[in-house]
Amino acid sequence: MVALTRELMGLMGMDQERLALEFVSSAEGARFAKIVTDFTQTVKSLGKSPLGVAA
Repeated sequence: MVALTRELMGLMGMDQERLALEFVSSAEGARFAKIVTDFTQTVKSLGKSPLGVAA
């Protein structure tokens, strides 16, 4: 499903880096926080959505 969604995003002109899937255990709080922080920075670095929707 993620691969298909990324393909659809590409067809719509969206950067595929705006979608991420990570598996995190409930015991990995620090890892979860890092993943969310890194993903937030990635999305912010991409700028506004080409679809005009808030990023």
